[in-house]
Amino acid sequence: MSASGYKAGYISIVGRPNVGKSTLLNHLIKQKISITSRKAQTTRHRIHGILTDVQSQFIFVDTPGFQMRHRSQLNQVMNRVVLQSMQDVDVILFVLEAGRFGREDEQVLEQLPRNLPVILVINKIDLLPDKLQLLPFMQKMADLFDFADIVPVSALQNRQLSDLTEVIRHYLPENPPVFTEDEITDRSERFLAAELLREKVFRQIGEEVPYSVSVIIEQFAVEGNLRRIHACILVERENQKAIIIGKQGKKLKDMATQARKDMEVLFDGKVYLEIWVKVKSGWADDAIALKSMGYE
Repeated sequence: MSASGYKAGYISIVGRPNVGKSTLLNHLIKQKISITSRKAQTTRHRIHGILTDVQSQFIFVDTPGFQMRHRSQLNQVMNRVVLQSMQDVDVILFVLEAGRFGREDEQVLEQLPRNLPVILVINKIDLLPDKLQLLPFMQKMADLFDFADIVPVSALQNRQLSDLTEVIRHYLPENPPVFTEDEITDRSERFLAAELLREKVFRQIGEEVPYSVSVIIEQFAVEGNLRRIHACILVERENQKAIIIGKQGKKLKDMATQARKDMEVLFDGKVYLEIWVKVKSGWADDAIALKSMGYE
C-alpha cells in the first residue's frame, strides 16, 4: 500500500460502563476480540482492534468504563487507562446510550480533551421507545460539547456503522498502515483466551459474585493446530469459588465449553482447555498482584 493519500490512526472508544463500547468495537472490525456482558467493568484492559481497507487503517482502542462507584486499586488502574487512552490517539468516540445522559456520562464528558476531534456515538437507538426523542437528544448533547460529529447507531444490529466508519475516516491523519492487512488486534492469543473465559464467568454467574474475578492463563502451548490451555479463575473468597464451580461442577463445565468454542472460532483451530478455581483474598486492591496480572 502506498502511503500517499492513505490514512491511519488511533481511535479511542470511551464512555461509562455498559454503553456498548466493546460491542461497538467487535462489530466495527467484524471480529470478536473484546468481551461483553451486562456486568460493569467487563473490559479491564486497553485493547486494540484493527480494521484495514484500501483507503485507511482504523486502530480502535477499547477502554474500561470510566466510573467512580468503586474506589479499589483495580478501578483506579482502569480509570488511569481511560485517561491515558484519550491522550495518545487521533480521534475519540464518546459513546452514550440513546436518550440517556446521567452523572456517570457527565463525568466522562468532563474528561474529554478539547484539542482532538471527539465524535459522539449515540448507541442502542433500536431500544429508544420513541424515535422522535433522538433529534432533541442530539441537540441537547451538541449544546454541552463541541463535538466534531454526532452519529446515532445500533452496534448490536450493525445499523449505521458504515456511516460511522466514513465519519471517522474523515478525521484520520495521512499515515502509512501501522499493522499488516490480516492483523485484527495487537493482543496475544494468550491474552484473548483469558478474556474469553472471563466473559463466560461474568455471563454465567451474573450478580452472584462481585466484579473482583480474574483469569490467569498458567499454560498456553501450541502443538500444530491444537492449543493446549490451562487457566485459573481467581476469586477473593471460598464461597465465590463454590458459586463458580456450581453443583457437581456444572457451571464450571459450561463456562469451559462456551469459552473453548469461542477460542476455536477465534484461533481457527482445536483447543484443549483445562480450568480450575483459586482463592486469593484482596487481589483487586493489591498493586503488585495487579501488575503481575498485566494491569497497566
